[in-house]
Amino acid sequence: MADFQTQAAAMAEQLVAWRRDFHQRPELGFHETRTSRVVAEHLHDLGIEVQQGVGGTGVVGIIDGVGDGPTVMLRFDMDALPIHEINDAPYRSQHAGVMHACGHDGHTAIGLGVATLLSRQRQRWRGRIKLVFQPAEEGLGGAMAMVRDGVLQQPAPDYAFGLHLWNQFAFGDLVIQAGPLLAAADEFRLTITGRGGHGAMPHEGIDAIVIAAQVVSALQTIVSRQVDPTETAVLTVGTVHGGQAFNVLAAEVVMTGTIRTFDAAVRRQVWQRMEALAQGICQAYGAAFTLQQVGCSAPATVNDAAAAAVMRQAAQTLTSPAHIEQIKPLMIAEDMSEFLQRVPGCFALVGAGPHPYPHHHAGFDFDERALPVGVALLCETAARILERPTPQV
Repeated sequence: MADFQTQAAAMAEQLVAWRRDFHQRPELGFHETRTSRVVAEHLHDLGIEVQQGVGGTGVVGIIDGVGDGPTVMLRFDMDALPIHEINDAPYRSQHAGVMHACGHDGHTAIGLGVATLLSRQRQRWRGRIKLVFQPAEEGLGGAMAMVRDGVLQQPAPDYAFGLHLWNQFAFGDLVIQAGPLLAAADEFRLTITGRGGHGAMPHEGIDAIVIAAQVVSALQTIVSRQVDPTETAVLTVGTVHGGQAFNVLAAEVVMTGTIRTFDAAVRRQVWQRMEALAQGICQAYGAAFTLQQVGCSAPATVNDAAAAAVMRQAAQTLTSPAHIEQIKPLMIAEDMSEFLQRVPGCFALVGAGPHPYPHHHAGFDFDERALPVGVALLCETAARILERPTPQV
């Protein structure tokens, strides 16, 4: 089997150069035109079959091995965030108000490294690699856009793997585990409609602010009193907007928030209880309401046990078992989950810290020594599935 750790380490300088190039030129979701062009050109140069425009700005590369065998999908996200970078590093963002504040520049660089190494090894395995460079992971539904465009067809992957650089975990640590890793994320908008009036004569109106206050308080009882305590859920009201003047009853209040869950039944329960509570309170006060799911939701990221076992075996060739950890699932979300709902696979976290500023912070950065680790981990994982057996003598 190829020594991917040594090969990845040898290309560390190139990986850093790719990452810094992407970091200086970040692009928001579904606008990754330069990034996808750079990716496609590199894949072409490696002799890899390339499809562009998948799911908008997504790129897919196919590396065929020798003979029939399984298809292994490896996924890399490319988009940046609408954040103005405060770092003064020489590779800081050159696009005002746009920044790679989540490590996707590193993921794309890792993808180019994986493509480079695996394209050299195609004679060693049966089947094929499907490299998926995804747009718009940051809450914009890029994974589903690619699914709708047929990324899971022709050829259909048998396994799917991905990773996320994580700067809150120490460099050298890997998180690879079966079962739930990241939560489902839903965004909601709840609108309460009353009747405006003079603040000095509240009996003549229907005060949407008072009703909204009752609803916000009641929503907190869903997790604390209605969801099984052995399950996990979060319901956060993040914004409340209503009212025009100090002496006028608000005719309308709009609140938005997020729901995070791991279990699909709990997810449905939270939505149902939100509807029931809002309906009961508004009816009692004579108000109306609408509850909407907005934005692009993502299901929980749940790793297949067999796929996680393969990835852990691959990781053991790179580091000691003491550095391959299991954690309590995190309440953040990742739309890699859309692929893992349809294809057995595993999503790993690669330690790239510790760093004082977390993901989605204007001062975010990570330890670039993690880039070769990510390349070697995904290459080794794919090779373990596709490696041609040694002929028996």
